[in-house]
Amino acid sequence: MRTRLLPVLIACLGALSLAPAARADLLYVLNSGEATVSVIDATTRQEVRRMPVLREPHHLVLTPDGSQLVIADSGGNELIFVDPATGEVKRRERISNPYHLEYSPDGRFLVVASLRRDQVDIYDAATLALLQRFRPGDMPSHVAFSPDSRRVFVTMQGSRAVVAFDMETRAQLWTAEVGPEPAGIIWHRGKLIVGIMGSDHFVSIDPETQEVSRVFTLGRGAHTVFPSPDGRALYATSRVDSRLAEVDPETLQVRRVWNIPGGPDCLTFDPEGRIWMTLRWVGRVAVLDPSRPDAVPQWETLRVGRSPHGIFFKPRRDGVAGDFPWRLAGATSGTRPLQAPLPPRAARPAALPGGTTPAALR
Repeated sequence: MRTRLLPVLIACLGALSLAPAARADLLYVLNSGEATVSVIDATTRQEVRRMPVLREPHHLVLTPDGSQLVIADSGGNELIFVDPATGEVKRRERISNPYHLEYSPDGRFLVVASLRRDQVDIYDAATLALLQRFRPGDMPSHVAFSPDSRRVFVTMQGSRAVVAFDMETRAQLWTAEVGPEPAGIIWHRGKLIVGIMGSDHFVSIDPETQEVSRVFTLGRGAHTVFPSPDGRALYATSRVDSRLAEVDPETLQVRRVWNIPGGPDCLTFDPEGRIWMTLRWVGRVAVLDPSRPDAVPQWETLRVGRSPHGIFFKPRRDGVAGDFPWRLAGATSGTRPLQAPLPPRAARPAALPGGTTPAALR
């Protein structure tokens, strides 16, 4: 009897070792090259689960109320809704080729860019009913909203342009040429910042005049830019020259650059200010502490799946305020940044019921 029970006991202990610790911070990494999602214990740096998806996940975003993490499986034509605190899949919804996606800051709409099918879709956020479909050009890539939710902007990788849409009239407003293969886009203090992936720099667009200005150079494969949770820095990536830059949010001048092999792509932040980034070409995640002196090693890496792309940090430990996800500028609406640094955490309003974004984030 003991002989027969031993393999069962070993299997059970193995299963327990794969479960996340009760209060472990979790890191979600979308492995677009192998149709999986890595769930990592951020304290031990160990992968505790590898979730299968249908085909090719790229980007992810929190629902407006912060209760679910939405993983976009573009190749599988599916949205996967996950409890970010546990990794439990809540539901799956069929959606046409969701590559990049954002909820409007007011929580009413979900806009999806379809890279392969050359379409931009507007959905009702609550019901996922398709409200409008645009075909504005070649390879819609990344999405950004204006803080008042009235306009949405989409980069067109194949058309060298950014396209603007009016959310109330659901009409295409304008198209501005910005350079080869525009990728990441954010709203930053009344302007749009766009990574020119087919070149080495980032540009700024005035959404009122459509004036385009080159703002800073980083390296080949200039991809996208993310604001830090405290609003005191922007962090930009270049995938080909493998660089991460810290950028002054006021002047848009590059403060410093890290050369990180492997193709830095998407970023997320933890409560201590560390930056977690996917390294697209080497199947790893890098963890960088920008507060450490330059004279000491500032980052480490850990293995994930092939071609990691989207990434999200979910704090679960005791002592971390429950509103931390709201402090991440990209948590409620893709990579939409804050207009100004956040007030101290104690002064932050709680998330409002019904998916309404706190006023400080608008």
